[in-house]
Amino acid sequence: MPVFVYRAADRRGQTIDGVMEAPDARAVVERLQRDAYFPIKVAAHAERRRWFELGGGSRVGQRDLLAFTQQLATLFEAGLPLDRALAILEELAVNRRLKAIVGDLLVSVRGGASLSEALGKHHPRPFSRLYINMVRAGEKGGVLEVTLRRLAEFLEARGAFTAAVVSALAYPAVIFAVGIGAVVFLMTFVIPRFATIFADLGQAIPLPTRILLAVSAAFQAYWWAGLLAGLAGVLAWRVWTSSPEGRLAWDRFLLGLPVLGRLSLKVETARFARTLGTMLKSGVPVMGALAVVGDTMTNQALGRAVSRLADGVKRGGTLAAGLQEQAPFPPLAIHMVRVGEETGRLEEMLLKVADTFETDVRTEMKRALGLLEPAIILGMGVLVAFIVVAMLLAIFSINEIPL
Repeated sequence: MPVFVYRAADRRGQTIDGVMEAPDARAVVERLQRDAYFPIKVAAHAERRRWFELGGGSRVGQRDLLAFTQQLATLFEAGLPLDRALAILEELAVNRRLKAIVGDLLVSVRGGASLSEALGKHHPRPFSRLYINMVRAGEKGGVLEVTLRRLAEFLEARGAFTAAVVSALAYPAVIFAVGIGAVVFLMTFVIPRFATIFADLGQAIPLPTRILLAVSAAFQAYWWAGLLAGLAGVLAWRVWTSSPEGRLAWDRFLLGLPVLGRLSLKVETARFARTLGTMLKSGVPVMGALAVVGDTMTNQALGRAVSRLADGVKRGGTLAAGLQEQAPFPPLAIHMVRVGEETGRLEEMLLKVADTFETDVRTEMKRALGLLEPAIILGMGVLVAFIVVAMLLAIFSINEIPL
């Protein structure tokens, strides 16, 4: 029998939401009227699902997911039942796609599904395996409100760390883009005007100017070839890294770079420690947590190391011993995990590992970017200075002004 979602008002004007099985929408209206309710909206559940699956609405971002988790945790802590909390969040949702998702969760929950089961219908986006497994662990332990609060704290910490990294990279990226734009403008609009003047005069011009004019002419004539070569290179890289072997080789290459490799290792270690610590603190079994953590690792070389780590723990080994066998992990993280296991405070120590390495990443990025910004400015300055000097040499030679 078809399932219908409805919204109705009682005699006091309060609205209710619900789900009902009926032959058609008219039967739902008649039943609501018999129960002294005034139907406001009746829609087939299948139609609503189809609208959602077609991608109606905008994308659900990390901020939307964080706000949803925080609000749901707050409503749970206030003692509201799950369906009532979801109904409130559906009304509060600003993002249209999130509103549709929350409404679908509400229908599933009122249909008898648990929250983790309802979230699983929308995996992998926007709810990850980490999110679903933590909610499932909270449901089994009867501490769903605590788990939701920890999940909100995890998402907030991860979002703050990502925002800090992006903010640190924004200024050098802007400087580099502006410098490249200035050079392109000079090579395509300014220098060709001088090239025409020099050609009409027919006089000999200095070597730096000839080099600059040749580069400008090649850039104007073959810019499309350079663009196609760049796009082909990016496409080839994407195809290569989309294969498991290529992605693994690329990630290993990144880890081997002098500065970027060390930063990447610390970022991945912090992600590993925070994810694992949060899941263990929420009651997720260690083997299930390690399986999820392996999937969350961006670097496939470290992801495979985590998979091997899970095999060692499954055979009875300790987490610290497994980390020590996997060469990529930093010694400090291994020692801190060992102390956590010995003192019975592994979850807290893992979160401290995450805090420590996130702080290290911020410090090292500030130091590296503090050197990178002057280097970019100096490099662009030298390039622009060469262009200006080459033009001035040609002008002075034409006017026969001795240098």
